[in-house]
Amino acid sequence: MPDDIQTLRRILHENRVIAVVGLSANWYRPSYFAAKYMMEHGYTIIPVNPAYAEVLGQKCYPNLRAISTQVDIVDCFRKTGEILPLAEDAIAIGAKVLWQQLGVRNEEAARKAEAAGLDSVMDRCVKIEHARLFGGLNWAGVNTRVISAKRPRWLPY
Repeated sequence: MPDDIQTLRRILHENRVIAVVGLSANWYRPSYFAAKYMMEHGYTIIPVNPAYAEVLGQKCYPNLRAISTQVDIVDCFRKTGEILPLAEDAIAIGAKVLWQQLGVRNEEAARKAEAAGLDSVMDRCVKIEHARLFGGLNWAGVNTRVISAKRPRWLPY
């Protein structure tokens, strides 16, 4: 399962259309923040959530199989137990990558996706990896300039 820097960089460089399964319309949810970040960095986002008609100005689909355009990355904001059917759907629609978000590790789904020729990423955030590998860590206030090699003078040691 690829999670080395070169593989992650290749995946994010070559694949520009991301179906975000479980994308919320609530601005404070991690799925919303990650999708908005990726849109701001030139990716096409396809929301997948049966609860909404539209998210981030994009038509929202009830499931992966309802999408009529090519999907490169299936980004899963779902519980680990819900990933296997999503992997099957990703294979069925011809996606290139099954991406399981932070805290999500479904080994069986990853093996199934890889056996079908998809790249598989587990327990990683697409936004964090993009920022880390392509220099976006300053986006939306992440660069607070608090991290420093200098010892703060106000600490008691």
